[in-house]
Amino acid sequence: MTSTSTTSLPELDTAAVVESIADLVGANYVFPDVARQLAALLRRRGAKGSYRAGTAEELAEAVTADLRSVNGDLHLALKHHAAPVPPERGAAGLAEMRREFDASLCGVPRVELLDGGVAVLEIGPKMFPLDWAAQPLAAALSLVAPARALILDLRRNTGGDPDTVAFVCGYLLDGRTHLNTMLSRQGELAEQSWTPPFVPGARFGGSKPLSVLTSGNTFSAAEELAYDLQQLGRAEVVGEATRGGAHPREGWTVHQHLELSVPVARAVNPVSGTNWEGTGVRPDVPCDAGAALDRALDRTVARLA
Repeated sequence: MTSTSTTSLPELDTAAVVESIADLVGANYVFPDVARQLAALLRRRGAKGSYRAGTAEELAEAVTADLRSVNGDLHLALKHHAAPVPPERGAAGLAEMRREFDASLCGVPRVELLDGGVAVLEIGPKMFPLDWAAQPLAAALSLVAPARALILDLRRNTGGDPDTVAFVCGYLLDGRTHLNTMLSRQGELAEQSWTPPFVPGARFGGSKPLSVLTSGNTFSAAEELAYDLQQLGRAEVVGEATRGGAHPREGWTVHQHLELSVPVARAVNPVSGTNWEGTGVRPDVPCDAGAALDRALDRTVARLA
């Protein structure tokens, strides 16, 4: 078995892999009606020989296209990993995130003070698991706490841990605040997200000017951070509409090089009563992502003046 992107399908039991994917989607996808449609589609396409591609990577692309063909859920995917991935549930995604964490200054690649006492804090490329990210985030958020205003840059952030979203919000809001509710596949309450009652270090607080920068690549948990702060009236979102993925997902290893991502719940914001699935977070100040920092800085300086 090779560990390159040219893993050939004769080394796979393709029919068994596709059947396991259909089973997992049918049993776990957050919308049962769509889950049944997708499981039937995968089995029908498999029976027709539609997945007889040459590589595992091509299989991942074909299956992902079919998974997204019913309702466009961008969290539904069959992900190809060039290196072999561990078999434990969720382990493949964590291993990939750990490599990104170690290469990105622990998820805080930029902390800077600009003219006029305006701080810029970039969080990315992920909202990393809180047990990894709490210390560097606490240090960065405490460092910008004395600033007159803050610009939070999420333009390169593609998602991660909702607990980390709540942790960050704890520094940007006053008092314990309800951020999000997760409903299960059966429509029952699965979990609520609140800001923590205590955060280490200094808070920026809930009254000074706050802007959030977004791009068309901002996704998932990063979208939640922008959406939560926007819906609470705490932040002005500047930039591009985000990708539109609101459903929390779990991952299953279905082959040594393939990980299935399936949304297992849906988010309901306590202010809007809905979420950003399919629509993205709509900016308060639309502009190209590359111009978002300058636009936010100009507006912030004018507000402070």
